[in-house]
Amino acid sequence: MNRSLLFLTVLVIATCGLVYELIAGTLASYLIGDSVTQFSTAIGVYLSALGLGAYLSRFIERAVARRFVEIELAVAFVGGISAPLLFLCFSFTGGFRVALYLVVIAIGTLVGLEIPLLLRILKDLVRFKDLVSQVLTFDYAGALVASLLFPLILVPKLGLVRTSLLFGLVNGAVGLWSTWLLRPALGEVQRLRLKAVGVCALLFVGFVMGERLTWFYEDQLYADDVVMAKSSPYQRIVVTRGRRGFSLFLNGHLQFASVDEYRYHEALVHPAMVYAPSHRHVLILGGGDGLAAREVLRYPDVETITLVDLDDAVTTLGTTWDELAEQNGHSLTNRKLKIVNTDAMQFLAEGDGKYDVVVVDFPDPNNFSLGKLYTTRFYRLLKRRLAPGGTVVIQSTSPLFARQTYWCVVQTLEAAGFWTRPYHALVPSFGEWGYVLAAPEPRSRVHPLPPGLRFLDDETLEGMTKFPPDMSRVPAEVNRLNNQVLVHYFEEEWRKWD
Repeated sequence: MNRSLLFLTVLVIATCGLVYELIAGTLASYLIGDSVTQFSTAIGVYLSALGLGAYLSRFIERAVARRFVEIELAVAFVGGISAPLLFLCFSFTGGFRVALYLVVIAIGTLVGLEIPLLLRILKDLVRFKDLVSQVLTFDYAGALVASLLFPLILVPKLGLVRTSLLFGLVNGAVGLWSTWLLRPALGEVQRLRLKAVGVCALLFVGFVMGERLTWFYEDQLYADDVVMAKSSPYQRIVVTRGRRGFSLFLNGHLQFASVDEYRYHEALVHPAMVYAPSHRHVLILGGGDGLAAREVLRYPDVETITLVDLDDAVTTLGTTWDELAEQNGHSLTNRKLKIVNTDAMQFLAEGDGKYDVVVVDFPDPNNFSLGKLYTTRFYRLLKRRLAPGGTVVIQSTSPLFARQTYWCVVQTLEAAGFWTRPYHALVPSFGEWGYVLAAPEPRSRVHPLPPGLRFLDDETLEGMTKFPPDMSRVPAEVNRLNNQVLVHYFEEEWRKWD
């Protein structure tokens, strides 16, 4: 037996095992939200299952090499179909969470069986101290390979479904080559090779059809037809089209519907613009679709717009997809606008430019990476970047459906030293939606609304600041980096409506 190839097998096993774990955690965070909880529980269950598999390996006493190959093929099959199976469960059953943890336990137990069996196969070829150190070295190296490949190459290029099928195919190939590598210890191998070829063939067909499978599952998740879907290093981007127009979803969450997005974006942008003494330099954080920028460009005195959005796939979509470019008035290619694809908190911390108006159009704080953009730390950084008389507006989720979440944003802004003016507007695709106008000191309106608006007028603008009893202020904690209470509020309140 070739020891080098056996150690390479350890590397491949560890890489594939961690990829399956990452797929489970990522898919759960896409479909359920709260990425910290999903990854934490997935990792905990997977590691426990590894221990269970290691314990169960002691009961395999005969035909160790054959059992190793059979387990490798089982890992290939279960891991390979894990993403398609979980999408299927989410689309057609109510048992997604049960299926998720059963899949993680199955893969973890099988992978946990493999390493102890491989150690027993190698024990007569390598000294014990060298055996343990080398096997563990390759095992941990495989984990590093997986952790680098997954976010940088696999998810953006292949997506979750094709990634799981590809690594299932890799596991199947390991099982097949092991029938030659371990030939002296296997005995009759013809049937084992046929099993390996069958598993590989099945997974190969699945991989070839992977994009069709993904579209099929996503068609079940959305009310309208999916017309565009792609994965970036940061999120899953889906565009659907129905009788009322098209809609953009990020990680399954609606960002806008073309039929009524004007209500959302007029309510987001214009209060800040009419309360700000100057419009010369405007900063938009988020808003990579270009719709907020379209509204800002209604003001002729705007000289520069800096749009900061982490995901260049979204800003590219806003410039290259004709329907969205038409919807946003080709704002992203306007000579006044500059796109910066970076993290918003990093942009605020590292730069020194000053802005007269800041429009904050982030997705809702449904995970901790977004929740940090609603903290006192973030708002204090934002305050430092305001020019004298500078004004900020922040989309702040629904004060009706997530009442405590909304007032937590207000409370956090005030804790960071801002004067606030909360307001809300009805956007049919979202329901009653909330915003917060903020500034270092109290503001009064100084500009008229621009012509051509479809939703806002003076009377509507004034009425948006009045809250009925079921949306009135309630106590809430301040959202800080070290507690992220806002994410917990959000998950708890929106779960009632989901």
